[in-house]
Amino acid sequence: MRDQLDRRDQREQRVKGLRRALVCAAAVPVMLVAAGCSSDSGSGDKAAERKDGGAKSSASSPASASPTVQAAAYKALPEACKVLSEKTLDDLVPKAKSGKKGSSDDTSTRGSCSWSSLDNNGVKGSQFRWLNVSLLRFESDASRGAGDKLAQEYYRAQAQDARSVTGAKNTKSQPVQGVGDEATAVRYDLKKKEGSFKQETVVARTENVVVTVDYNGAGLAGEKKPDGDTLNKLAQKALKEAVAAVAKANGAGGDAGTPSDAPSKPASKSPSASPSKNASGSPSPSASKKS
Repeated sequence: MRDQLDRRDQREQRVKGLRRALVCAAAVPVMLVAAGCSSDSGSGDKAAERKDGGAKSSASSPASASPTVQAAAYKALPEACKVLSEKTLDDLVPKAKSGKKGSSDDTSTRGSCSWSSLDNNGVKGSQFRWLNVSLLRFESDASRGAGDKLAQEYYRAQAQDARSVTGAKNTKSQPVQGVGDEATAVRYDLKKKEGSFKQETVVARTENVVVTVDYNGAGLAGEKKPDGDTLNKLAQKALKEAVAAVAKANGAGGDAGTPSDAPSKPASKSPSASPSKNASGSPSPSASKKS
């Protein structure tokens, strides 16, 4: 009897153990699935977070900006032969009949005009005058710099060239007030076979445009030399008008008396003993520049 009870107890213990094993065995896949779901969900969330975070970071990072320069103030040039009033041309080149327009492959950036005047008094000699106005506009460029800075460099070079003419005597240079952003007047005497010439070169920078006025005169065939102070004053007058014409061509108001549509004074032919050409290629009594 006792043996039977012992065997029954052993069977019940085995059955209980088997049930516990089955329950545990059944529970393991559930736990694994749960753990697997939990792990996948976490990985997905983290991946999403990484993706979203990367997108936000990418979106928030500013794009590298390309180098920029300030746009040039002036976009156009006036017609060079019309920048001076008829009255001013009468004062500077009284015998002029037509202005000679300089050649340019781009009139929006470069222009020039020259006038010649010969007042022939026969045996008493002649008074010769020559006038040239040139305009040069600089555009802003990312690789070279702002237009006004480029114009400033050219303005300084022009003034220095005027002070460095070979053979020039009594050279004087002085700043000119009230014209453009900066201006310089250079004067000198130059002896040539035609006679003794008085040369006036006045240069101004207005924003990104450089205006250069070359004006010279001589008494030929025994006529007296022109007065240097008078020539200087007239050259500065022409410079002021030309600078105002640049502003007006770009929509800004010029000074009172500044030409707008005033026809240019036509000019006469140069005397047979024509002066040498200056650096821009226009006729002038200026000698070659120093190298």
